[in-house]
Amino acid sequence: MSVLAHVFEAAGIATVVLSSIRPMCEKVSPPRALHCEFPLGRPLGVPNDPAFQTDVIRRALALLDAPEGPVLVDHPEVIVADDSPVTCAIPPRYDPTLPAAVDEARGLRKAFDRSHERRGLTAVGRSVDADGVPDVLAALHAIATGTPWLEAGIPGGNPVAACHDVRNYYEEAGLELVDGPTPGGRAMEDWFFGQTEAGRTMLAARAAMRDAGVKFPIWFYMVPGHR
Repeated sequence: MSVLAHVFEAAGIATVVLSSIRPMCEKVSPPRALHCEFPLGRPLGVPNDPAFQTDVIRRALALLDAPEGPVLVDHPEVIVADDSPVTCAIPPRYDPTLPAAVDEARGLRKAFDRSHERRGLTAVGRSVDADGVPDVLAALHAIATGTPWLEAGIPGGNPVAACHDVRNYYEEAGLELVDGPTPGGRAMEDWFFGQTEAGRTMLAARAAMRDAGVKFPIWFYMVPGHR
């Protein structure tokens, strides 16, 4: 973002960067930056806190009034990531004739709907809506058990987008079932890949595509690179 800020400024567009890694921002030196010592992936700070997030945005936009730059200002609050393991009860199996991940996703639908109703929005929709998540998991199960990915019928035909939809569906549903405070930045990711059938199925499908010689990066970005 800091590099792009220079490009936009050169084209006459004023920019403000929300910095997450201060040494990187110092090195690139964008025209204006508000450094936010928050967990990575949470550039506006506290989840579900509109007042805090609005404060971050206002502080960032106020940098446009600086008479000259580069400007690098620190947000006054520091948020330390809490990546304690998530305690999240997954509904029991309902239909043992289905692949475990498909049955699991159907069981989480009510929790997802509660999240959607409460928040009024969802990140699901790159490739499928909530109704299509079980179909994606059925296709991933088929890939993991030997079906070539082009024959598995991934809805939308884009495995990366489809996998992102599955993860968003699960994380939004999971947050409705969490016992305790809002989890840290990586905690829901760890829960998804470590405790759910969907996460295990996704990892297995990705490995199967890689081992079958599917062209990079078709399979790589189905899950975070460090996994």
